[in-house]
Amino acid sequence: MPDVITVRIQTDSDSFQDVTVKIERPTYHKPFLGGFKHKITGVEFHNAGSQTVPKKRSDKGIEVFCRETQTVFEKNKLQQTKNTTSTQMTKIGLYVSNVTDKLIRPGKYVTADEYHKRRLEAVVVLQTYFRRWHAINLVQNLREKKRLRLKWEAQEELNKKREKEEKLRREHERRVNPKTKEDFELLYHALELWRQEEIEWINRTLTGPARKAALCGLLEQEAQLIASIGRYKLDADEEKQQKAVLQFLDKCAQPKSWKAFDGKITEMDTQYTLRARELLEIYRSISMKDIPKDERIDVLLTLRHTVKEHACKLTQEIVELIDREVDLMLRDVKECNLEGLRKRICTLFLQYIKTPSFNPEVARILKVPPDPLKLYKNVNFCRSCKNYLPSTEFSIPANSRTIGRCRLCCKIDNEARQREACLKYKLILKNLRESEADYQDDAKIVYLVQQQDLQYLIENIWGCQSALSACDDLYDLVMVRWDKHHEWSPWNTILLTKDEADAHLKLCSLQEAYEAAFIHRINHKHIRAKKHFAQIPVMASFLHRSGDQANAN
Repeated sequence: MPDVITVRIQTDSDSFQDVTVKIERPTYHKPFLGGFKHKITGVEFHNAGSQTVPKKRSDKGIEVFCRETQTVFEKNKLQQTKNTTSTQMTKIGLYVSNVTDKLIRPGKYVTADEYHKRRLEAVVVLQTYFRRWHAINLVQNLREKKRLRLKWEAQEELNKKREKEEKLRREHERRVNPKTKEDFELLYHALELWRQEEIEWINRTLTGPARKAALCGLLEQEAQLIASIGRYKLDADEEKQQKAVLQFLDKCAQPKSWKAFDGKITEMDTQYTLRARELLEIYRSISMKDIPKDERIDVLLTLRHTVKEHACKLTQEIVELIDREVDLMLRDVKECNLEGLRKRICTLFLQYIKTPSFNPEVARILKVPPDPLKLYKNVNFCRSCKNYLPSTEFSIPANSRTIGRCRLCCKIDNEARQREACLKYKLILKNLRESEADYQDDAKIVYLVQQQDLQYLIENIWGCQSALSACDDLYDLVMVRWDKHHEWSPWNTILLTKDEADAHLKLCSLQEAYEAAFIHRINHKHIRAKKHFAQIPVMASFLHRSGDQANAN
């Protein structure tokens, strides 16, 4: 807005006058004092306020505002005022009663030393009572801490007892109903322990023909137990195979997903994933048992309609089997007599699903690639079963110079000969790798060590017992760093129980916490581990690097 404006004012009915108006701009911001709004026209009206310029006071030459006039200084002063009193005594012509009078006798004079001595005795009495109160509180706190400590120890003991009972219950459940490979390892290990005990008892108590007869009976019992374990294994393998098939098909039917820039997950179904999901639902339907006859016939007709889309030998065979089952069901054949036929239908339909031409989505998940040339990469020869297998099927120790046997051959040989249970070593290795991953210091050696190397380290170097308490329960033992400031290695480790490991990792100085003899014993074990693992070329490079680092420190 300009500083000067011209305003035309109507002075008469037909005359106007131009007036020049000078705009004075405010030097301050006008506050908003409220207002109202017209409901019909919508025009807003603001409240206005005016303030005249304050009158400036004339200067009289006298300082009106100063610190002396605004500040008050106070002063405290004792003052004794006069108090005029009088007394009256008995005399001739005046009697004053002495009933209310008091007889005052001078007391014993107390010197300054006596006064201070009495004050000191009073202070001693006060200190005595205070110290008694403080001692009572201290004893009560100690008693409360002792009670809490005993309660915690009892709770820990109860928890350990419960964990042990739970572990025994799980082991018993795993032996009664074995499901996994580790469960069957425990069964074979228990069988071997029982066989050795029986042989030891027979050799100790029997001789001659009686011993031979007892050994033959023991061999028959062992064969029966092995056959029983084999039946359990067949059932577990069948259940595991069914779960693996469903998991494989469910993986094929998963929609495509990706993570956007804002962190949200976007999913998209393609024609291939929809096709895989449709085949998955049909497979689940034909795999169901104990369903009504009408529903079973509907499922078979749906399957027949699905596979007839492609004309080949496989689909023709599936259609023939479907027609055969429908015909037998219409003739009221028993369910038990149809189990073999239904298994054949499921097997052929699974083969149909795994064919990329019928189910394109399965091509990216199949272990056997469609291109045969890819099979020549990372393939090794097993000298035991005479098969060419991928490198993932071989368990190669760190000190091995050859490929050796595959995992399946090693498992069969273990079940037939040693029957060792390696679950405890696998758990120790798993806990060790998880603890090393928490340090986030790019540890590498722990991932080079295999289960066989860790087993040698525990059995031959550490004697399968804790270095502190000599506890030999491997399920309660863990391996941790000896010096927590350096990465784990066979020459920087110690075998302890879980509680001992937690306390060990909290130490700031090993020399102050342990005696010199204990440290010397641990260093001797580390030297033995270095001597063994120095034969491995990969480990030797880490060994030289750690040695250079130690010299630098």
